[in-house]
Amino acid sequence: MAQAEVEENTMTGLTIRSFQAEDAEAFRLLNEEWITRYFTLEEKDNVTLGDPQGNILNKGGHIFVVAEGERCVGCVALIKMDDGVFEVSKMAVSPELRGRGVGRRLLEYTVEQARRLGAKSLFLGSSTKLKNAVHLYESIGFKHVPPEKLPPMPYVRADVFMEMPL
Repeated sequence: MAQAEVEENTMTGLTIRSFQAEDAEAFRLLNEEWITRYFTLEEKDNVTLGDPQGNILNKGGHIFVVAEGERCVGCVALIKMDDGVFEVSKMAVSPELRGRGVGRRLLEYTVEQARRLGAKSLFLGSSTKLKNAVHLYESIGFKHVPPEKLPPMPYVRADVFMEMPL
């Protein structure tokens, strides 16, 4: 799949589409907002957010964004590991849109795209501090697993580990 299809959500006026170069600053800012609200930016955050093209897309990954017109109001990355495994990472929704189902739709869309890519499984690391996010992941089918079952997680804040076979 070269370019993810654009999905229209006429109920909210939002679209979900593939990342474009002009989304890089919004991708960084959306993620920095939630990370610094609850945690501290870590070196791996700075590396990934500083060059999503080089650190995600050029390595076979994908980034999807939620757009309201031209404005990027949400994002998520599928980071390619190996053997059909992808990490779901850097998911963020603009604070004024939280609680309206935008994150759920973005995550469902991401899982659909991963299936279209032929992914065998998805995994993620989260935090017990992010109760709403953990509940969202559980509600769409991610299961808790011990950390040693997943590739090493580079974030100190990660204390919740989940996977979803596809």
